[in-house]
Amino acid sequence: MRTLLRGRVRGMSSATGAVLIEGGIVTWVGEGTPPDHPDEEIVAEAGELIAPGFIDLQVNGYGGHDAATGPAAMTAISAALPATGVTAFLPTLISAPVHEGAAFVAATEAAAFGAPGARVLGAHLEGPFLNPAFRGAHPAAFLTDATRENEDVIAAARPRLVTIAPEVPGALAAIARFHREGIVVSAGHTGADFELGRRAITAGVRFATHIYNAMPPIHHRQPGIALAMILDPRVTVGLIADGEHVHRAVCEQLVRSKASSRIALTSDQTSAAGMPPGTYQLSSRQVISDGLVVRLKDGTLAGSAASMDALVARMAGLPGMTVSRAIGMASTVPARLLGEHGLGRIGVGACADLVILDPNLKVRLTMVQGLIKFRR
Repeated sequence: MRTLLRGRVRGMSSATGAVLIEGGIVTWVGEGTPPDHPDEEIVAEAGELIAPGFIDLQVNGYGGHDAATGPAAMTAISAALPATGVTAFLPTLISAPVHEGAAFVAATEAAAFGAPGARVLGAHLEGPFLNPAFRGAHPAAFLTDATRENEDVIAAARPRLVTIAPEVPGALAAIARFHREGIVVSAGHTGADFELGRRAITAGVRFATHIYNAMPPIHHRQPGIALAMILDPRVTVGLIADGEHVHRAVCEQLVRSKASSRIALTSDQTSAAGMPPGTYQLSSRQVISDGLVVRLKDGTLAGSAASMDALVARMAGLPGMTVSRAIGMASTVPARLLGEHGLGRIGVGACADLVILDPNLKVRLTMVQGLIKFRR
């Protein structure tokens, strides 16, 4: 089956581009008609854009389903996310006992086989090696030190991404080991200062979980770990650009000081995302959503209800930003962080995980492996 998408393609200056898909892979990109005529042709309308599918590194839940409950919930999330342009994601677990974290990784691997919509790329364990003073919505009872025993459990489970506070006892050794073993290590929920942040990067930190949130603010005499993450070109930072977690002006400052190729839009979605305002679950905690942000009963931020396409649209509207750069933050950047060379781009040999966005950057069509998973 050969499918041709025709229209304006991200990365091409012409409005008459086309992408040929065969067997779930992009086999030709150009203008006009490909050498092999397609069996099906899908034409983007005027003002629409063909772009790489989005990749979300932090999805606790979606559509009333909490990823912590197991493979069935992850499967339901996979089926729902293409409506937001997401074609791949990391199910995410907030702090839990280490053996429960290992079980979550196994559940994620089970959900990856036969995922009906967005690809399940592995687990993101957000904790439990976090600073209690910066725990946010994480249960204090589950936070623990990065002892060698705990480190062994997580390393054996092999999550795709782990969030650690570098100041937790044993954290620097755990960071170095996880990095050596190919696990992406992120700094987050941390009170570390600038110098410790630099040491953590040397040890192997390559990501910052929801930059600015759950870490000390940047001060001109005490810049803190956030600035260490922003200044180092080896580090990609996760940004929840919903207007609540990070002010619009600070988002603008970030893209001026950090290359957009090192900023990954992340939703930090909970089960409240894609649902009306109300009360929902975040792992073992009850949270309240107003339709955009999610909080504990005491008002503590506990994730987001924003969609990835909405985050892209917000970023594209910043001064000096372009639609192409904003799309890259949701596709190319996270793909590169994870080493997924076939994702996050449009080119010969790339996976046919694609979206068609309307002029308002709303998703009209989403394909995963060349198959339509959402159409509006």
